[in-house]
Amino acid sequence: MSTWLRDETLPSPVHTGAGGRRADLLGRSRDHGPRHTSQVTAAGAEWLASASPHPATTLARWEARPGTPAVLPCGTAFDVVNVPAIFGRRLLDLLWDEGPGSGPVAAHLGRMLLFAAPGTSRRLPALLGWEEWGDAVPPLLCHGVGDAVTIPPPASGAAEGPRWLVAPDTRSPWLPGPEVVLWACVRVARATSAGDVRVSISPDVDRGANVYDVSRRR
Repeated sequence: MSTWLRDETLPSPVHTGAGGRRADLLGRSRDHGPRHTSQVTAAGAEWLASASPHPATTLARWEARPGTPAVLPCGTAFDVVNVPAIFGRRLLDLLWDEGPGSGPVAAHLGRMLLFAAPGTSRRLPALLGWEEWGDAVPPLLCHGVGDAVTIPPPASGAAEGPRWLVAPDTRSPWLPGPEVVLWACVRVARATSAGDVRVSISPDVDRGANVYDVSRRR
């Protein structure tokens, strides 16, 4: 078994079972700022592999080459909402600052990939149209059943290529549904139209990407 599977990073505080340890980690997170969450744990890798028709093969491939990206189908374990990088950064900032947080998030080819609950790709475009904010939101690529996406490798790879902004660290990560993503899109669109866009804590999508603290999800 490869090193990245043997030596897992610390689990996110929201997934820690022991009450005392969870409280301690939450306290440390608030006192010392966000933890880096760009490394996939073994449990997170198992969740990602569950999207594959052959999860054991996918895990074996990652054990042999943990720095290699993979292509996984959407629609079963997750859907993916694919947004332009700048809008995605604002969306992610809002989800963490004012909302429930996010599920796993990756960056690739100038786009941001938000992992969402299955079914989101089907419902989100209709909800945006119903809210009449579709024209204010940049084109969203919603990947669901029948689609596949390139995901970052479990272990840190090369500087170029897909990378995790918020990495999966549990076998059952929380994933936002279409209503949560809709709420965030509308809020960002309203702020943009009003000229009141908040500056991201990491305005350059190619720098400081792994700064979101999973302990803050409510």
